[in-house]
Amino acid sequence: MDQIKATITGYLQKVSEEITRNLGSNEFDYPEITLERPKREGHGDFSTNLAMQYAGKLGKKPRVLAQEMVDLIPEDPHIEKIEIAGPGFINFFLSSLWIRDMIDEIYDQGNRYGSSDLGGGRAVQVEFVSANPTGPLHVGHGRGAAVGDTVSNILSYMGWKVGREYYINDAGLQMDILGRSTQSRYFELAGKAEECPFPEDGYKGDYIYDLAREVIDRDGMKYLDMDRESSLPEFRSYASEKILTSIRKDLQDFGVPFDNWFSEKSLYEDGLVDQMVNFLKEKDFAYEQDGAVWFRATAFDDEKDRVLIRNNGVPTYFASDVAYHKNKFDRGFSKLIDVWGADHHGYIPRVKAAISSLGHDPEEDFQVLLIQFVNLLREGDQVSMSTRSGQFITLRDVFEEVGVDATRYFFVMRRSDSHLDFDLELAKKESTDNPVYYVQYAHARMCSVLSEAESRGVVFPDIASFRQDLLDSPEEKKLVSRLAVFREELERSSQELAPHILVNYVHDLAGDFHSFYNAKRILGEEKNIMETRLILLKACKTVLGICLDLLRITAPERM
Repeated sequence: MDQIKATITGYLQKVSEEITRNLGSNEFDYPEITLERPKREGHGDFSTNLAMQYAGKLGKKPRVLAQEMVDLIPEDPHIEKIEIAGPGFINFFLSSLWIRDMIDEIYDQGNRYGSSDLGGGRAVQVEFVSANPTGPLHVGHGRGAAVGDTVSNILSYMGWKVGREYYINDAGLQMDILGRSTQSRYFELAGKAEECPFPEDGYKGDYIYDLAREVIDRDGMKYLDMDRESSLPEFRSYASEKILTSIRKDLQDFGVPFDNWFSEKSLYEDGLVDQMVNFLKEKDFAYEQDGAVWFRATAFDDEKDRVLIRNNGVPTYFASDVAYHKNKFDRGFSKLIDVWGADHHGYIPRVKAAISSLGHDPEEDFQVLLIQFVNLLREGDQVSMSTRSGQFITLRDVFEEVGVDATRYFFVMRRSDSHLDFDLELAKKESTDNPVYYVQYAHARMCSVLSEAESRGVVFPDIASFRQDLLDSPEEKKLVSRLAVFREELERSSQELAPHILVNYVHDLAGDFHSFYNAKRILGEEKNIMETRLILLKACKTVLGICLDLLRITAPERM
């Protein structure tokens, strides 16, 4: 289908040039040629408004120009007819030959069907999750993990060289708070809470008690007699390392791999923050005022200049972020994609300003995907969660209850920047009401038919046996049309960094297959029909399998 679309576009380009030459002009500002799929049935497979765009420049009426264009388009066995509609739309109706071309291509390319060189081998870094190692991953982090991982899979499939990175926020005030929280619980468990009061902004979850108990098991009560500031580093390092280990395990069990875990502390240990500040000073993008070092953000359309180094000599969080993004580019990535929680929306302009100051295009070379909140529902009621009070549902709680497949599917089935209602009871249902079950059931049905064919001694037909003219029912035509838009939807998903587009496609493909399966018998039909439907079924299985693989959801053979 893509090849036919390119061919028709080429025809339109040539006839536009010929008509222009016939009017005595060799140079002309041609409008962009766009072919779209008509929304209404009966308007063809492709439609263009080129004549309407072009007519005014040539001094012609749109319908007259459209007819001139149609008359110049050569005959092509893939084009059944061309019609002019409305004020000058040109509608193309394709013959069934394109179906054969598409099936041939699916069989030829197998599990690489739909892949492309859109990324051109360019290096893109996707940095996602990056939760502070101060507590377990919650459902919001889980949604970011599923989105970041799926985006990475799609980009890789479309020709990008993808680096997946987790930024460990292991420097700064929050790590001291974690250490003090654990230290206070240690004293509390020892019956001496009054000697080490719990910090006002401390982490209140039960996991802090667990960490304190582990310290007691390991070291006993030796810290009771030590100066609290002297023992604080022990509590801080133990707690952060244990939590980070737990985070790694959660993500591993959730099927989310990373190529690199980057420590924020290394930015300071390796002098990268100082190097960044000096770089900006040399470019006159940083200056000193009132004892602090400021980034000249207003030079790059930010609302105000930003502090990099406070007047007490301590770098801001923003300073480490600028140094980190500079380091990313220095490592050879040509494009950066950050996956952030929606509450960081206001932070985007200042980071874009920093990207500009580093000599990169903040629109082309940098993109932020915002992850909106997840509302967990149980039997129609919202599950109460409060990070501040330490009462929240962890990512592990969810995927251990409903399964990894359902959790991943639900997390990416809506736009990432829209709120998500996650119905736990629905996610567990073994019925077609559950969208992930509905999709996986389609794959299992395909496998079941192929297995039954084999048990009956049916030899799977050669592709040469495929007869596109036998696919004449509405269910068959709709299923074939769904296969035809796979490349287009996959490309759109990669360009918009929108996994939900792929999820919508796979759900529609599963639905079209279920309709076909329920309406048409496959095995036991007349030989030509059976072979054609078996070949179509296997093509559907290939495309569905690719989709599930990109979503990192299992493709069961039976359910």
